[in-house]
Amino acid sequence: MEPVPVLSRRHAAGGGGARGLLFTILGEFVLPAGGAAWTSAFLEVLTRLDVDEKASRQALMRTAADGWLRSDRVGRRTRWHLTSAAQRLLTEGAERIFGFADAASSWDGQWLVVVSRGTDADRATRHHLRTRLAWAGCGTPGPGVWISPRLSNAAEVRSIFAADGLLNEAQIFVAAHDGGDLQAMARAAWDLDAIEERYSQFIADFSDPLVADPLVHVLELVHAWRRFPWIDPGLPADLLPDGWSGAKAAELFKNRYASCVAAAKLAWQDIAV
Repeated sequence: MEPVPVLSRRHAAGGGGARGLLFTILGEFVLPAGGAAWTSAFLEVLTRLDVDEKASRQALMRTAADGWLRSDRVGRRTRWHLTSAAQRLLTEGAERIFGFADAASSWDGQWLVVVSRGTDADRATRHHLRTRLAWAGCGTPGPGVWISPRLSNAAEVRSIFAADGLLNEAQIFVAAHDGGDLQAMARAAWDLDAIEERYSQFIADFSDPLVADPLVHVLELVHAWRRFPWIDPGLPADLLPDGWSGAKAAELFKNRYASCVAAAKLAWQDIAV
């Protein structure tokens, strides 16, 4: 049985550098095409993305060492195969990336509320807990309180506390709002200004309709979009400030992707032979 590798949240969210770009290539082109590709294909695509050969080869070796790829030799060439863990990860990642834009379409007004000060945990555990809850879309309007407008997050929240051995001291509620400024609470719980700035930058980066290289454009587009399901809690419109750029950015992502993905996949097929 293959070991279960651990992927850092930075790479899962499209972190910078050769490894982050490699994961985008794996999810966008390698997984749909059967789960394998030659070294030469990775080197060519990463070169187009301004990654030098040494960094590209190191990214492949480190990703294999972490359990996401395995290799075999065919004559003088090396072919890299996704492990079963990588296939699961990338499949789930694609669902999250491409389904994210529609995630906040409706809300019944109920809140998931968690009260937990983590008093029995050391500093490192508390930091880990805060980080994972934030990645799960939870916000904290005050010390020891985490909230989410998505009741579907409950199972993930429980698993986060359980993984840190803190489930017994967490109180989890489903609640309805009964007074107060919801938008003000949302701003206290989440850094919406920082997220808005990221969306505005995404729009600025990808608004130009001219595309010189469809393959590079699709990879840069998906790589940039990958971060948003991790940093944006997907709040309902009732909780967002006026003029929120997230919807515009999501529409831009869909349109730009649709306009280039067919040509990008054809270009990958030519490279991957």
